[in-house]
Amino acid sequence: MEEQTPSKNTILFTRLLFMFQAAAMQQMGKLANPMTGHIERDLEQVRIAIDTIDMLREKCRGNLNDMEERLLNHILSELRLNFVDEVNRSQVETPPSAVEEPGTPETAL
Repeated sequence: MEEQTPSKNTILFTRLLFMFQAAAMQQMGKLANPMTGHIERDLEQVRIAIDTIDMLREKCRGNLNDMEERLLNHILSELRLNFVDEVNRSQVETPPSAVEEPGTPETAL
């Protein structure tokens, strides 16, 4: 059985998904910013990237071939799992602010 060459639109769609995936991984701090070489984190931007990919999945439903659909679902699942991991890591790394009890020297006047 011969392998079919992907269409131009399949290639472009795949590249679009990989661009969103790479940007989200960079924004999670999993990849360095290629311009600065620094690790940067912006979890709100990651959330937007994930929501955008999910929107693409909804808008493209019924119009994707099997490979495109599997890739899209795989990328979305991978990003969601990594996002949850980063959110949990942020909560551990950022302890809640110290709550002062009434009557302690800091609050007593």
